[in-house]
Amino acid sequence: MTISAATKPHDQLAETLAQEMSAVNGLIRQRMASEHAPRIPEVTAHLVEAGGKRLRPMLTLAAARLCGYAGSYHIHLAATVEFIHTATLLHDDVVDESGQRRGRPTANLLWDNKSSVLVGDYLFARSFQLMVETGSLRVLDILSNAAATIAEGEVLQLTAAQNLATDEAIYLQVVRGKTAALFSAATEVGGVISNAPASQIEALHQYGDALGIAFQIADDLLDYQGDSSATGKNVGDDFRERKLTLPVIKAVARATPEERAFWRRTIELGQQRDGDLETAMGLMRKYGTLEATRADARAWADKARRALQALPDDPIRDMLSDLADYVVARLT
Repeated sequence: MTISAATKPHDQLAETLAQEMSAVNGLIRQRMASEHAPRIPEVTAHLVEAGGKRLRPMLTLAAARLCGYAGSYHIHLAATVEFIHTATLLHDDVVDESGQRRGRPTANLLWDNKSSVLVGDYLFARSFQLMVETGSLRVLDILSNAAATIAEGEVLQLTAAQNLATDEAIYLQVVRGKTAALFSAATEVGGVISNAPASQIEALHQYGDALGIAFQIADDLLDYQGDSSATGKNVGDDFRERKLTLPVIKAVARATPEERAFWRRTIELGQQRDGDLETAMGLMRKYGTLEATRADARAWADKARRALQALPDDPIRDMLSDLADYVVARLT
């Protein structure tokens, strides 16, 4: 499937939900303000206004629109989702010692690690205030669980990312934590705030979960075969950072003792030399792990599309289906 820049599904969603997204952005600017600590809005604005797609809050708005919501609290929930996402990015950049995010220097580089961690904490607190204002304990339960699951996934990744014992089940657990948990919560709360039938709320959860997994698998694959100008990353960054992502996990599972020694040296021990990336790529080609990873991403995108069948027939549903296609269309 070929999708032109003018018809990308997230752009279509942004156009359809433009009025609501404007309200979300206004609420974000209002709630990221601080009377006593001006560094908070400075750091937050650097990341929030860096040109991200706002995909996660759009998923909340889309789910609410799809389920016929007529109130205003979907704006609060969309802002909540964006605050949680921004807080995790601030913390991630400190943990990963990153110097660039969305093509710009990271907050921890421009300010310092302390500012990034504390502003991230502030945004988490603001997100809980927004949740409470909806008056829905179920919404609070879903989003607070998501926040805990994200943190759990990040901690699991610390121990799993450079351990050759990490298998596909552990990888999936990490992905469900650090990426899919917020996708599924974002879509699910849109249904909950709309008082949608249980079957529709579950379908929204399943859609978000599968979409988030497909999204992360695709990102991990693009690290090895993507266009650097499009992804904003250099090919092989994950290898250089010693991250065990799905293409490598699949190669390690099939490795000979000699090949396993190579993976142990480069990933576990971090003793990388010139030419190691090319060797790693050769091993992934040898075992077809890039193709197998692509097939996994497509399977999760298919699952996301199937989940939508339980939801009302609506142009928004078609856009969400196209979004699942687009996530993996980047891999062709």
